[in-house]
Amino acid sequence: MSTSSCWHILTRRKVLNLDQDGSDSSNKLNRILSTFDLTALGVGATLGVGVYVLAGHVSKDQAGPSVVLSFFIAAAASFLAGLCYAEFGARVPKSGSAYIYSYVCIGEFMAFIIGWNLMLEYIIGSASVSRGLSLYIDTLANDTMKNHFRDIAPMEWDFMSSYFDFFGFAVAILLGIALAFGLKKSTMVNNFFTMLNIAIVLFVVIAGAINADVSNWNVNPANVSSIYNVGAGGFFPFGFEGTLRGAATCFFGFVGFDCIATTGEEVRNPRKAIPRAILFSLCTIFLAYFGVSTVLTLMWPYYKQDVNAPLPFVFNEIGWSFAKWTVAIGGIIGLVASLFGAMFPQPRIIYAMAQDGLIFRALGEVSPRFNTPVFGTLCAALLTGTMAGLFDLKALVNMLSIGTLMAYTVVAISILILRFSEEPKASTIPSTSKQMYESSNLLKSGNRVTGSAFIKQLFNSGCIKVPSQVSTSVIGVLVTLYCLLALALSLTIYYARQALYELEPWALALAGALLGLLLMVLLMMSIQPRETTEAPFKVPLVPLLPAISIFVNIYLMLMLDVYTWIRFGIWMAIGLALYVFYGYRNSYREVCAQQMGWTKLKYVH
Repeated sequence: MSTSSCWHILTRRKVLNLDQDGSDSSNKLNRILSTFDLTALGVGATLGVGVYVLAGHVSKDQAGPSVVLSFFIAAAASFLAGLCYAEFGARVPKSGSAYIYSYVCIGEFMAFIIGWNLMLEYIIGSASVSRGLSLYIDTLANDTMKNHFRDIAPMEWDFMSSYFDFFGFAVAILLGIALAFGLKKSTMVNNFFTMLNIAIVLFVVIAGAINADVSNWNVNPANVSSIYNVGAGGFFPFGFEGTLRGAATCFFGFVGFDCIATTGEEVRNPRKAIPRAILFSLCTIFLAYFGVSTVLTLMWPYYKQDVNAPLPFVFNEIGWSFAKWTVAIGGIIGLVASLFGAMFPQPRIIYAMAQDGLIFRALGEVSPRFNTPVFGTLCAALLTGTMAGLFDLKALVNMLSIGTLMAYTVVAISILILRFSEEPKASTIPSTSKQMYESSNLLKSGNRVTGSAFIKQLFNSGCIKVPSQVSTSVIGVLVTLYCLLALALSLTIYYARQALYELEPWALALAGALLGLLLMVLLMMSIQPRETTEAPFKVPLVPLLPAISIFVNIYLMLMLDVYTWIRFGIWMAIGLALYVFYGYRNSYREVCAQQMGWTKLKYVH
């Protein structure tokens, strides 16, 4: 096969013909979820470990009382990603989240990369919550399960847990069975757990406000024993840099809301429900984190916080024992709801990729009785339970972030490409698979963009108002250039942060030059012609907001340790082998004839 043909296959895009309400006649899943169900799913998936652990850890080790600003900054960054997900959730109400979005806008190969990565992140995320739930309950039971499991199933390998966690394994399997055979009932249980979790968070905020002491936000280091790490005291004991480091940590406490976007084929009126649920859930999560972190640091000095179980510890220290056990029970409920939200997207990603032929099709077969991908759900649950049983919590948590940040980046890139790309003409949409294939090859092999036309369009000297093939090519180059410049600026800030802090001329000049080039690329993007298609929801201030989201996500990815990148590389090597030997060929025979053609999402009313 020629290099040109290979490139066409790697970059072919999916075409969706959707009704006015966002439904698809090929949908095999049961549309039973409402806006409230989706909001509860997003809140439950996110408001688990974070609200009971994260605030204490960040306040003690990184930000002090300014942890409240750390959560605010993290919420702002997450909100940018949430806006992009909301627009695509309304435009593309299909199972698959960022996978299907990238398939529509960028191409098959990048869609496979994102989908494969999301599979890893959801499985690892679910396994970590399952293991965390086991450890949380075991701590309340004085390590009874750990001691027993060490006797019957010890493991001696350094890179694994010291014992097989049968409880974590069983929880994942049971919840997987519930998702496979009773979605509506399991959704009702999740709604109940999520509402109960929110009630406990409200209890914490009210009880904490009663016991608040403003002096804990203005600690004087001279009055504190040297055994504590007090920093400089005050509201910013570790400086604003510490607040930013805390924001990077707090950002991961918002990961999980994107599970809403995987439910596109199971939602009633998805074009309205998905954007609303994403935004409602993010607002609810932020208010919960902001409230808990505020009262936690007001009730008890930041330098005395317990990093593993801050809320029960603080209530015990102030003498509210009943509140301690209320919060402990709330932690279990929150972790169960978080586990449900983490496991829910797994089979939807698998289903979407299997339907497109990129992974084994048997994983995407929908049961006519239960209207769910039963086999794919059970396989995902088995893998999740195995990971939870074999690996300790620290090893699992280290792999949580990279895939999510990459998915956020690709979704923001897709928004930019979608908004500035050429729209297909309805009269020329091919009516048969053969015509779709031939027209796609014609588009990609003919009408090549000349250099002079490209340069002219780069500055839009003709004041063109409607996207064309030339402007679409220009925006593709500009988006690529922006991502490379954002990576260069992020590397400069990361590795030359001390020089920037000391205002060294070379560091300031380099960062300033890169920032100036970034702004110039954004300006060139902003003057390009845009789509005129109406959409149920659109991200405001494009290209600025998606561009900021891309930069923030790239910078946060660079802060991950090298071992995370190594594990990520191993997983991606396995995925690429699967694509080369199965997905590429299978997709070429099946998907090529059915889904090639026009490269732009088109609504058919």
